[in-house]
Amino acid sequence: MDTKKQGSETLVAGSFKELKKMYRRKKAQSSLRPAPGKEIKSPDDEELFLNTMKEVQEIREYRAIPLYHKEVASPRKKGCPEDEALKALKETVRGRSPIPLPDTQEYVEWIDHEHGGDIIKNLHEGKYSVQDCLDLHGVIVQEAEKAVDDFVRNSVKRGHRCVKIIHGRGLCSPNGPVLKEMVVKWLSMRYRKYIRAFVSARQCDGGLGAVYVLFK
Repeated sequence: MDTKKQGSETLVAGSFKELKKMYRRKKAQSSLRPAPGKEIKSPDDEELFLNTMKEVQEIREYRAIPLYHKEVASPRKKGCPEDEALKALKETVRGRSPIPLPDTQEYVEWIDHEHGGDIIKNLHEGKYSVQDCLDLHGVIVQEAEKAVDDFVRNSVKRGHRCVKIIHGRGLCSPNGPVLKEMVVKWLSMRYRKYIRAFVSARQCDGGLGAVYVLFK
């Protein structure tokens, strides 16, 4: 066989093999390309998550898990004033101890500047015997003014030491405790020359709706 002819045939066969490889490579690349007018959309995070979790099953028993928070009380020293005040308030709310009237906004007291000591304290605690009483319930201011004037002057004439005036608290009045304020004003100004002190009465004697009056 001619050597030249054989080399030519080998070259042709090798060329066809390379062409075949190139054809297969082009075909593979064309299959990966999108069709004209269409774009390959990459999956977003939500799709990836749903595809990943599609085999996951819900455990209904753990749908709602209660959380418990342990309260940690702040350390306090024994006998702390706040604890004592809180304890006293609880006893008052439960009705085990009386309401301290001097701690309320309705409480009133007045004393002549020439006198001091424990007069107010003793008067409020009922340590002076009440010798007469004036009840102003259902009385208008104009009538109350005359009634208080007559009562004070008669008490002074009779030599009374301690009396009581019931003026009410005015809780049902649309204008507030008007009568109470007027009684306090009269006692502290108009009749102060006769009076040593006056103060809100004890709870059993009318409390914030009455005053003890101590004459000189």
